[in-house]
Amino acid sequence: MKQQLKYDIMEVCLLAGKILLQNGAETYRVEDTMMRIAASYGIPVSHSFVTPTGIIFSIETDEPTKTKLIRISDRTTDLLKVTMVNRISRRISEGKLTVKEAYDQLVQLESSKMSFSIKTQLLAAAISSGCFLIMFRGGWEDFLPAMITGGLGFLSFILFHSYMSIKFFSEFLASMLIGLLAFVFVQTGYGTELDKIIIGSVMPLVPGLLITNAVRDLMAGHLLSGLSKGAEAFLTSFAIGGGIAVVLTFL
Repeated sequence: MKQQLKYDIMEVCLLAGKILLQNGAETYRVEDTMMRIAASYGIPVSHSFVTPTGIIFSIETDEPTKTKLIRISDRTTDLLKVTMVNRISRRISEGKLTVKEAYDQLVQLESSKMSFSIKTQLLAAAISSGCFLIMFRGGWEDFLPAMITGGLGFLSFILFHSYMSIKFFSEFLASMLIGLLAFVFVQTGYGTELDKIIIGSVMPLVPGLLITNAVRDLMAGHLLSGLSKGAEAFLTSFAIGGGIAVVLTFL
């Protein structure tokens, strides 16, 4: 196998792993996908070490071992991109894509914006907030206040996060706004149960996928990634609870 082809295969593997990790995939899925792609292109022995902030990937051939590292700085949740990478990986395993075709498709996938529009996200956050309120045995009279509070809280999180890169402060400020709006609704008589409105409204901010991935990584034996994701989920939960506590303390 030519030297350049080996480097091209490594680039395909790293790009696939990068897209998966940036969009909410579990650590073991990232490592497994990278090694499967390498094996499909004729490199049976490869090693990957994945953390939430970086990927180290190496291949073993008859020549000296080649290793590359990429840094992951931004992470979000886009399960459609995860599904698309898995689809490309399966086509590679079936021998339907060359190295260049796979790389071009992954580059196009990385640059594409598949997330829902802001309006759709706000609508989903508002409706889910009202539904969570009912699920937690709240009254239907609080359904609309919970929808408004949850929608505005999620909007404020997006706006705060666009101005500050530290997600913790964005979640803290958004939860403060949620607590303030819920308090106003109850005090003006438009809402009845303060706790139910708050619980339903903060649910769109709760890191459910992050907690799930942390548990799955721990069960799969990826202790470093599992603990780091668990710590990130804890900080998010602390930010949400802290913002609500500040409002309830001073009002």
